[in-house]
Amino acid sequence: MRKLKTAMFGTGFMGKVHTEAIRRLGNVEVTTVAASSQATADKFAAMVGIPRATADWKAVAADPEIDVVHVCTPNVLHYPMAKAALAAGKHVLCEKPLSMTSAEARELAALGEQKKLAHCVNHNLRFYPVVQQIRSMIAAGELGDVLIVTGTYFQDWLLYDTDWNWRVNSASNGAVRAMGDIGSHWMDMIQHLTGLRITALCADLATFHKTRKRPKGSVETFTGKKLQSSDYEETAIDTDDFGAVLLRLGNRACGSFSVSQMSAGCKNRFQFEIYGTKSGVAWNQERPDELWIGQRNSPNQVIVKDPSLLEARAATFADLPGGHSEGYDDTHKQMFRRFYARVADATAPVEYPTFADGARGMELLEKVLESSRKRAWVDC
Repeated sequence: MRKLKTAMFGTGFMGKVHTEAIRRLGNVEVTTVAASSQATADKFAAMVGIPRATADWKAVAADPEIDVVHVCTPNVLHYPMAKAALAAGKHVLCEKPLSMTSAEARELAALGEQKKLAHCVNHNLRFYPVVQQIRSMIAAGELGDVLIVTGTYFQDWLLYDTDWNWRVNSASNGAVRAMGDIGSHWMDMIQHLTGLRITALCADLATFHKTRKRPKGSVETFTGKKLQSSDYEETAIDTDDFGAVLLRLGNRACGSFSVSQMSAGCKNRFQFEIYGTKSGVAWNQERPDELWIGQRNSPNQVIVKDPSLLEARAATFADLPGGHSEGYDDTHKQMFRRFYARVADATAPVEYPTFADGARGMELLEKVLESSRKRAWVDC
């Protein structure tokens, strides 16, 4: 099998995660990294062992030697980078949210289809084995008709006004931050699992820190705790720290969820509960191998991931036996494996979230913002 050549756009937290996951596949080589400056690119390349480093991402997008581009930059660059790569015949895997607007996202989805290229948005959280077990259970009717969905996605890494990341700046991030960064995951997940579209919502967004202390130098995601008071300057904030949403799905189901980047003690607590006419399920990403199953007339269960005991399709998302945890890094490996199978063979099934899913996500985020501003329900 020919070894595929990949370029990494971005050198922050997600650039590292993507690079490490790609290398676990075996048939893909990260040959190039592009960053905001030559010095940043050189530092990243030396740290992770990438042979070529550059500050000219446009040249990389046009390079005929590159098969695939991973876009792991601030959101404002997703659209121009993905568009240039697709136009040059590259397959593209892009971080979420896919773009700054739904119009941009729809354009990227259409271009990917027109060019007959593999295109994927990084909703990696779908790819935990237990999550896929839940999806199989719902599809098989084990929960009955879905009635209620609820959950949270809570973090604490932006709790203090001295915490900073490019995401707090709407010019780099877009108008919604906590909702766009982690709420996008929650809405994607609940639709993926239930097979139901969100049809209406009512949202409330809040910004608790109207100003934050911006570092005088660059800061990587999740590392702002290390700075001293003399390293900051006061900056106005116009993105959300918290959001709560009531929603309706399909013709009957309803529910709610909330997201926060200021919930002390919650490091990455993505959780959901789904209740149907027969039973319910619950899952928490901070305990990713555990699945709670609730029953009305029999004892509840807590199942621990074991591929030999999972539904056959869900078991393909696990590479390790029971008792051996598979976590965040492994979700990227599972998604990338399926994406690169499509890159290598255009007849392979599309078993990953596409740019169409990314466009749907952007549409919902715009509806959340509209609802919060109107203080009213909106149809989706």
